Amino acid sequence: MAPVSTCLWFARDAEEAVRTYVALVPDSQLGPILRAPGPWPGGEPGAAILVSFTLGGQSFQALNGGTGVDYGTAASIAVACPDQREVDRLWDGLLAGGGTEIQCGWLRDRWGVPWQIVPEVLPRLLAHPDPAVAARVFAAMQGMVRIDGAALERAAAG
Repeated sequence: MAPVSTCLWFARDAEEAVRTYVALVPDSQLGPILRAPGPWPGGEPGAAILVSFTLGGQSFQALNGGTGVDYGTAASIAVACPDQREVDRLWDGLLAGGGTEIQCGWLRDRWGVPWQIVPEVLPRLLAHPDPAVAARVFAAMQGMVRIDGAALERAAAG
């Protein structure tokens, strides 16, 4: 286990969620799974208690706590994508099975975990030295749910 990692709370689906995340996010892997030796509030003997994993090289844990939680929007998992194809692949994969779109590149997966799926073009254009370009890109982004890199490029061009 890494000295510092983010722990995500699940009712009983931690292992399923982690396996989904690891399959979707590049440079990710499943780590050790601690299983219950007997019955407990989160499940039966043999059920996952704590699942360690990495997403994009970052350390995470997933805990089965027995009851659901509301993640709110104060924190999210942000994934920088090199192109629109990767944005679309992750977006569709994370929405599969009951996720919900939010806005401006944000979504909640079927477990309620908030994600930001961001094409590299967005921060690059928002940091454009011409404030008018950055303002047009920002205005375009605000009207989007899934970020569309080509539309941002068109907004930047004016």
